Amino acid sequence: MANPFYQPGEQRAVKVQELFARIAPRYDLINDLQSFGLHRYWKRRVIRLARPQIGRRALDVCCGTGDLALDLARHGMDVTGLDFSEPMLAVARRRAAERAANATGTGRLHFLAGDAQQLPFADDSFDVVTIAYGLRNLADWAAGLREMQRVARPGGRLVVLDFGKPDSRLVRGLYFGYLRAFVPWLGRVMCGSAGAYAYICESLQHYPAQHGVAAKLAELGLVAGRTLALLGGVMSINYAEKASARLPRGFDSGQMGR
Repeated sequence: MANPFYQPGEQRAVKVQELFARIAPRYDLINDLQSFGLHRYWKRRVIRLARPQIGRRALDVCCGTGDLALDLARHGMDVTGLDFSEPMLAVARRRAAERAANATGTGRLHFLAGDAQQLPFADDSFDVVTIAYGLRNLADWAAGLREMQRVARPGGRLVVLDFGKPDSRLVRGLYFGYLRAFVPWLGRVMCGSAGAYAYICESLQHYPAQHGVAAKLAELGLVAGRTLALLGGVMSINYAEKASARLPRGFDSGQMGR
């Protein structure tokens, strides 16, 4: 049976919006349960790769309930979190208000609704651009990467965290079995919809994962590309930098200091 929340083509965005409207209230709890809390560690890896600096600008695309945006702001960055799901943004704004009330963190933080495939920002606007578990959900993931590259400043860092596809056939088989069986059951128990979390496996099958993302980043002229395989590749982080004027196109600054 086709997943009710996965619809390729023009209806993709509508279905994804329906999905996140349904799961927003328990999104953070289910993330903790399905990853056994490891998603918090993986997001900390993203923050370390982003190398946040006080007063610099960061954009978190498909920010969801705000985990990365909040962490970047805690490190003193001026952060914009963008998502097209208002229910998810409502949770993010509430968390940001709680942070402000507790007076933790020094960076400015605001959230807005927008399309990741048509970012409402000028070219060369941000020092850091991140996305966690969002690229896979776009109707055109390559367009999302192009937009992230466009709004990053020369020398700016792009960091992508998402579900991966393990190179090992054994690990991949076990992993997809977990996504097909346990995760939908958890979705049924926690938010009354197995389809909402069976969507993860369905969307991953249509997504090129870490190797496809790495190839596209290189094609866009980004440099210093790195791919981090987490848990044998079941999760992955792609990192790259926008070439600055002083670096020739295709130069891999990641070789420096190795």
